[in-house]
Amino acid sequence: MGGMRPEQVKALMLAPYACQPEASRGRLWPEHLSSFRSPFQRDRDRIIHSSAFRRLKHKTQVFVEHEGDYYRTRLTHTIEVAQVARTIAGVLGLNTDLAEAVALAHDLGHTPFGHTGEDAMERLMAPYGGFDHNAQALRIVTKLERHYADFDGLNLTWETLEGIAKHNGPVTGPNADKKHAHSEEGGPLPYALAEVNAQWNLELDTHASAEAQVAAIADDVAYSHHDLHDGLRSGLFTEDDLMELPVTGPAFEEVDRTYPGLDKMRRRHEALRRVFGRMVEDVIAVAQNRLASAQPKSVDDIRQLGTTVIRFSKPLFQELKAVRSFLFHRMYRAPSVMAVRAEVTRMVDELFPLFLRDATLLPAEWQADVAKAKSEAELARIVADYVAGMTDRFAIQEHARLLGGGAAAMNSQIP
Repeated sequence: MGGMRPEQVKALMLAPYACQPEASRGRLWPEHLSSFRSPFQRDRDRIIHSSAFRRLKHKTQVFVEHEGDYYRTRLTHTIEVAQVARTIAGVLGLNTDLAEAVALAHDLGHTPFGHTGEDAMERLMAPYGGFDHNAQALRIVTKLERHYADFDGLNLTWETLEGIAKHNGPVTGPNADKKHAHSEEGGPLPYALAEVNAQWNLELDTHASAEAQVAAIADDVAYSHHDLHDGLRSGLFTEDDLMELPVTGPAFEEVDRTYPGLDKMRRRHEALRRVFGRMVEDVIAVAQNRLASAQPKSVDDIRQLGTTVIRFSKPLFQELKAVRSFLFHRMYRAPSVMAVRAEVTRMVDELFPLFLRDATLLPAEWQADVAKAKSEAELARIVADYVAGMTDRFAIQEHARLLGGGAAAMNSQIP
């Protein structure tokens, strides 16, 4: 294989239904190909070097950023998702670089304070075209990152943009999942998604590539695993509680048989790594069976199947539903977590209208955009970009600075 570039050699080892870098649909703004990186490797690197990616360090999953150094942030979660995605994609002969790029970008659009902040933003933006974190991620990588001389955004490939938009499945049409659908039943497309799709058709009624599907399932694997870790560390539930559940119970029992008398922290780690391993092995086995049955000859065959090829088996999916129900009640809706949720919701509810009423409070570098706003809706979208981009820490500080009392109130809520 002498004379071939590394990515060309790698492409020869990919499955026929994988996304081939040489067959990429390209970028909205044409660029010269790199002599040593594939298009998807460049996408991955641009995402990692983006400002939005760095801000994930101080955005949370469940707990507010300053509640403890051991809880997952959006950044550590994203790194875990990317690791799982590369592993699964590699086993299945998929393009690991594309799977990693989509995984690294999947949470860029999240607001401060996790899903609590997103719920508040969805409600506040309902009159102005809605808010959706996947759509906001597209807005970030196509518009809000402004570092390059030739274009706004990161100028990612079509395949990476498709993956960001559709990794959870089609968002329009008959195959759209109800949870993520945008149709007559699910409502119009969020403006951020509509704008990007109008500029470059992302074929929103089809499934995404297998690589993007891998990124989506890797997200499920990662948060199911680390939320168990974080919930135990926070004291919201115990190992004895997990012994009563499917998936986790058998994992602890196996560890107890193999390592009787193991100390608490090692026992916890050994059990949860078995939970993690079972999820990954299940996804790989199901994907191999579904791919063998469907016999896709190209990535477009994957998109047109009308169903996902990357998913959990039905038995494991049902067992994980029980685990997630437990987490919902004992962790996500725990009284201590709900108290903080109420406080951070109040902060977002007060910051957003404050900036909307007086946009001069936005930083100087945002004023050029403010001056171009031709309607309240356009101004609201600028304010949403700013507030959604805040880290937990910065949102708390800004609320305290502009409205008073926020930081002190938060500190009183920390368990």
